[in-house]
Amino acid sequence: MQPDEGQVILIDKPLTWTSFDVANKLKYACKFKKIGHAGTLDPLATGLLILCTGKMTKQIDQYQAQEKEYTGTLVLGKTTPSVDLETEFDAEFDLNGITSEQIQEAARQLTGEILQVPPIYSAVRVGGERLYEKARRGETAEIKSRQVTVSLFETSAERFPEVDFRIVCSKGTYIRSLVRDLGLLLQNGAYMSALRRTRIGSFWVHEADTIEGFISKCRAESTSANLPLSSSTL
Repeated sequence: MQPDEGQVILIDKPLTWTSFDVANKLKYACKFKKIGHAGTLDPLATGLLILCTGKMTKQIDQYQAQEKEYTGTLVLGKTTPSVDLETEFDAEFDLNGITSEQIQEAARQLTGEILQVPPIYSAVRVGGERLYEKARRGETAEIKSRQVTVSLFETSAERFPEVDFRIVCSKGTYIRSLVRDLGLLLQNGAYMSALRRTRIGSFWVHEADTIEGFISKCRAESTSANLPLSSSTL
């Protein structure tokens, strides 16, 4: 596409980077005047991040609305306030008696159209402020539930108390909330130790570039575009 028309960029976001970090890095490295991402990934998650530049930023809402697929690992028997490893453990539970069948049944109860409360450590705005900002100050907030659709919630407890999962869900679904709620349904606790977004709509993570790979291509194209004409093209 011509630069003023913009483009859709698929990036495999690395661990610890925020979605904004990725957009900011590409903006300055590739000299994009306008760039935005279509769906936040937590810093402790990896995987597919769609970014749009130029006029294609008008399509961001369309990409955000598409179905998403994740793989990851949750751990039973402990909890953290953030439901991942961003915060320290705050409770521990006895794991005796929990079976793989019970885990599968809990996941089944969290499948379909469900009401979900976003985690306190999330980017949801309450009173004009992000929830995670309140959480980091030790404050609480009233968080409204929202309806989401979980089309698939598969679990494998072969590495118990680690439980590997695959989830297919709608826009706005918090995987950490599903992990938290699965622990509650088991009358136990759970936190997420790993998360990877593998698909958004028809786009797959195996089609994505690394940040470094995309920047290298971008710079190569820029250099090529600025080369003087050879004698064979005159």
